[in-house]
Amino acid sequence: MDTFDTIKEEYLNYVLIERGYSVHTLHSYDHDLTLYLSFLQSHDIDDPAYITREIVEAYIAHLFHEGMSSSTVQRAVSSIKGFHKFMVVEQICENHPTTNLKLPKKSFHLPDVLTQDQIIHLLDDPFKPQLLPAPKLTARKALSLKPQACFYRDKAILEMLYGCGLRVSELCGLNQGDVLVSDELVRVFGKGSKERLVPCLGTALESYQNYCTKWRALLACSPKTTDAVFLSVRGTRISRQAVFSLVERYGSYVGIKGLHPHTLRHSYATHMLEGGMNLRIVQELLGHASISTTQLYTHIDLTHIRSEYMAAHPRAQIK
Repeated sequence: MDTFDTIKEEYLNYVLIERGYSVHTLHSYDHDLTLYLSFLQSHDIDDPAYITREIVEAYIAHLFHEGMSSSTVQRAVSSIKGFHKFMVVEQICENHPTTNLKLPKKSFHLPDVLTQDQIIHLLDDPFKPQLLPAPKLTARKALSLKPQACFYRDKAILEMLYGCGLRVSELCGLNQGDVLVSDELVRVFGKGSKERLVPCLGTALESYQNYCTKWRALLACSPKTTDAVFLSVRGTRISRQAVFSLVERYGSYVGIKGLHPHTLRHSYATHMLEGGMNLRIVQELLGHASISTTQLYTHIDLTHIRSEYMAAHPRAQIK
């Protein structure tokens, strides 16, 4: 009988290779299953045949008792269901305790969104100095100008997160060939490696070109340098954690506490809808599989909706 850890590794290899899941998703599955298997071990269960529906439901109750949100528990249950289905398909065991198991209802939470004035302050105020000319590089000069290169890299990151509505993983995964400057488009590989094209215009494209043509070379002075658009100070592909950190830092510069990269994506979607863009087009730009996900943004700005209603309805202002 294979141990749970061995089965888990086989399953993770399956979802990575056969299903084409991203490394980020793989890490989430690994985390979910590690906690699940630890729970089983604490209940002296070392064989899949002994896992019952009651055990799985007890684990779900345990997660809620630990204070996990509905969305986190929902993801964990999804991971567990996939794991059990894999064991049945691979004939590791016959019982499937998660068959017809309903996912816990996901709590409704409106995304955080910045106002257009806040966006202007975030994208403009920290970068008031005039754009510098491309430096002539020597090894010593390159080292001394790395902070300046990071400055313009960060500007491009913020502009593209908001200007293109990218997820952090999508931004970090960009290679130079993915930005089609002449077409003003970005080729994005989203969840499940699904490809889409997103417009990149205005200050987003300008900031990208300034960074790539004048400053990226300062960060690329390393044997480990890749074709990634956005590089760390070591010349490697920038990490998601680094992007989280810099977005929060620039947010604090302009008085926005706890700013998250996804807030810029939420703001992109909301401002597009407020500007009159069709919901289906916003769905395509965001790479949402379901229109219901995009519809979250239609609930956000009630003030905007009310003002539109007051202006449009012939009897709205009659008292």
